[in-house]
Amino acid sequence: MMLESPLPQSEPPHDCPRCPRLVALRQECRAEFPGWWNAPVPAFGDPEARIAMIGLAPGKHGANRTGRPFTGDHAGVLLFETLAKFGLAEGQYEARPDDGLVLRDFIIVNSVKCLPPQNKPTPEEIRTCRPFLAQAVDMLPRARVFIALGQIAHQSAVKILGGKLPKARFAHMAEHRMPDGRMLIDSYHCSRYNQNTGRLTREMFEAVFARAVELVRA
Repeated sequence: MMLESPLPQSEPPHDCPRCPRLVALRQECRAEFPGWWNAPVPAFGDPEARIAMIGLAPGKHGANRTGRPFTGDHAGVLLFETLAKFGLAEGQYEARPDDGLVLRDFIIVNSVKCLPPQNKPTPEEIRTCRPFLAQAVDMLPRARVFIALGQIAHQSAVKILGGKLPKARFAHMAEHRMPDGRMLIDSYHCSRYNQNTGRLTREMFEAVFARAVELVRA
């Protein structure tokens, strides 16, 4: 299923050549799993959103397989249940891109658009992909609150929003006001590992979104 990005002008080409290591992995996945998406994963959500979430990168059996962020892996279950609880998602999440799920006042973009080996992009890959993230954020004129999932997303978010990393240190539920007044809230990533080890609980994750909704609806 071909998915249309809500921010088409910010997306890399389907066969983006910029990161040799990620290109090689993409080609391996296409050979092994020809029915998967196996390409840069587009943004998902409402282009008029006031809340934007910045993730890390596609998971192999999630977004890299389905073509939609957080769709088809363990992390997506908690994420989309949380979005539904706070009125940011409508419809039933069924772990597939054609399930009809719609995000309201919320959009998801990733720091790195392609699947990295072991879910760990290199610093060079993060820098190489950052212009796509910056362009996506530039196309979100109403976004006032950003949620960064994890340290890498936090660093990319601070840089594209004009902040200073030494002053904006990552911590779960930390809030950072950017120079133009936009707010960044940090969260631990909703990965299976973080959930299984107890580093991130449902209550901790929901608190981030409750705060984001409070900020935009105040």
